[in-house]
Amino acid sequence: MIERKFVAENLKEFQIEEYMRGILGKAGIAYIKLQRTPLGEKILVCASRPGIIVGKSGSNIAKLTKDLKERFALDNPQIELLEAENPMLDANIVAESIANSLERFGTSKFKGIGHKAMTDIMNAGARGVEILISGKVPSSRAKTWRFYMGYLKKSGDVAISGVNTAYAQAKLKTGIIGVQVRIMPSTTKLPDDISYVSAEVTDMTTNKTEKLDTSSTSESKSEEKQKKAKKKSVRKKISKPKNLEKKEKSEKKEKVTKKEKSEKSENSEEKSTEEQVQ
Repeated sequence: MIERKFVAENLKEFQIEEYMRGILGKAGIAYIKLQRTPLGEKILVCASRPGIIVGKSGSNIAKLTKDLKERFALDNPQIELLEAENPMLDANIVAESIANSLERFGTSKFKGIGHKAMTDIMNAGARGVEILISGKVPSSRAKTWRFYMGYLKKSGDVAISGVNTAYAQAKLKTGIIGVQVRIMPSTTKLPDDISYVSAEVTDMTTNKTEKLDTSSTSESKSEEKQKKAKKKSVRKKISKPKNLEKKEKSEKKEKVTKKEKSEKSENSEEKSTEEQVQ
């Protein structure tokens, strides 16, 4: 009995969501959630354009609450509106906007619609996008056109939890065209993303933690390398050519001979002066 009750409640919630999406298709709905409170049912509606849902002086909301009360036998339904922070990163809003633009402009401009949506999503800060438009586009035979950009996971747990997927339908004269949107936002954490943390050394006696700065150790290592390189450069003697060595030797010899001659001349002069004095 309890299982049937839960199934019935979930089915009711799904029917309410489908009904509201059918009526408020052009408002850009991100999600619809049903919360049961002691006062009654609270319906949270997150949309990119909540002004369309409200209407002039709240006429649309009043009509919606009345229809929900009669159609789904709700006691006291209360609709709460929330505005989407970044509508271009929500797959449901993008899929609905593509479907609406296809219904408005037709299949002749489907490439422009797909490329515009893709560039807007990437400019909003997404890691990767994939848009699939399938149906009789533009010929009489059904085809699937793929628009993709960036990095997107297709397998593993990240493809389920970290990628936003949404489906929408565009009803045209030629037939129904399916729109599938997959967006991987920048907030998704990939398993190969590694962040380095500074190590901590704990003293057992004082119970204090000391952080080891990796930047200072790297700077000290670089300084040591520079010092070693300087020492090596000093040790290396620059080998001079043989011609320069010969010239230097000859110059040294000439200087020595000049000094000897000058000393001899001085000695001879001193002797001559001594002889004259005697």
